[in-house]
Amino acid sequence: MNKLARIAVLCIVFAIALAPAGVLLAADAEFVLDPATKAQYVADKDANKASFGYLGIGIGAGLAAIGGGIGIGLLSASVVDASARQPEMQGKLLTTMFIAAALIEGLALFALVICILCLFV
Repeated sequence: MNKLARIAVLCIVFAIALAPAGVLLAADAEFVLDPATKAQYVADKDANKASFGYLGIGIGAGLAAIGGGIGIGLLSASVVDASARQPEMQGKLLTTMFIAAALIEGLALFALVICILCLFV
């Protein structure tokens, strides 16, 4: 990926990550004076905060799954490349790969559990 594409992807990620914060900051302006409408506005604002929390949890779980998939893919590619260069080391490489893949998968699973705990707590 060239430098411009990386910058574009980072800008998109930051825009997605910061969009809920901007909406929540804008929603804090309480300009309604009628008490009944104000109560409804506060309830809607709390529902907005909860929905953005769910959105954040979903994005976090997706990023954890994507990160684990990328990590295991890079690991597998490296092991296949190393096995092609030195076929006699294939047994040791596969053992090391399975251990590293389990650690990567454990980290991704830990991130998903944290997202699920944030959902229910």
